[in-house]
Amino acid sequence: MRKEIIFGIVGLVAGILLTSLFAYRAAPGMMLKEAESKYNFEQSVEVFEQTAHDMGWKIPTVHDMKETMDGFGKEVLNAKVFELCHPEHAYEILKLDDERIVSSMMPCRVSIYEKSDGKVYVSWMNTSMMGNMMGGVIADVMGIASQESEQMISSIKK
Repeated sequence: MRKEIIFGIVGLVAGILLTSLFAYRAAPGMMLKEAESKYNFEQSVEVFEQTAHDMGWKIPTVHDMKETMDGFGKEVLNAKVFELCHPEHAYEILKLDDERIVSSMMPCRVSIYEKSDGKVYVSWMNTSMMGNMMGGVIADVMGIASQESEQMISSIKK
């Protein structure tokens, strides 16, 4: 009986450790998404911006990372980071005190960049997963924003 209890405890601890290791290794792939674009860099940027605009999203800021790094004397491939905001979605979170904690993740961001393989990629955060971890209004709003982001991104991804 005592041997079975010890074996059970060891199995439980091993299971917890293996699950933790798996979650630690899998988390980056679950939190961030990446897809290849079907267009070159300039076309990807143009189609993405137009699609966002057509869907009622605003792009208050575009960070041209190549230009920024050039200013620091560093040469990198093309990369632009888009800050996206849908005023109605943002309002649903910002009007409530308890939900304002996620304002550090606002506005939503999408990046379009080139890699050394000569291809263009788009990356974005899995906002739906993040929202689901928080629940309530945040989960609802981030779920909608995630669906709309996926629609925007589908306009350029292969």
